Amino acid sequence: QNGQIQIYQSSYRGSYSNIIRDCLRNAALGRKVLLAQLMKGGVDQGVTNPVQLCGNLLWIRSSNSYDQYVSENISKNEELSESIKNAILDLWRFCKKKLLSGEQDQIILDEIFRAVELGIIEEDDLISTLEDRYITGDVILTGTVIPKKFLLMADQVTELRL
Repeated sequence: QNGQIQIYQSSYRGSYSNIIRDCLRNAALGRKVLLAQLMKGGVDQGVTNPVQLCGNLLWIRSSNSYDQYVSENISKNEELSESIKNAILDLWRFCKKKLLSGEQDQIILDEIFRAVELGIIEEDDLISTLEDRYITGDVILTGTVIPKKFLLMADQVTELRL
């Protein structure tokens, strides 16, 4: 029995502190939680260096991300742009394995829809992974622009406002 798919939508990035608070609480209560921040970086993480908190919370960020650089520098440097995309894809593949493994009680994919919007993660890959997931707890997806396909497959959609 899979848990729910929950989507949190906001008009601005960085508005999901309540989700992070809840995943910390769940981990402290003994649930195995994965918090993946796909579009954030800068803390020497990535799939080879996740951080374990509260004994049960696995927190991981991309090893390289857009927020670490001036956007002009990224657009002028194809190698840097590809490096960022590959780091996000590596993190997605890690998350995908966790979604299909049944190891976690809750998985939060923060800003996953930004990666879809930028064409880094394919919509169909995310949809099929969510359909094939094996997790008794909830999967929480966040973003500012949510494709209608995902809104229709969600059990709960929450719009966060200022």
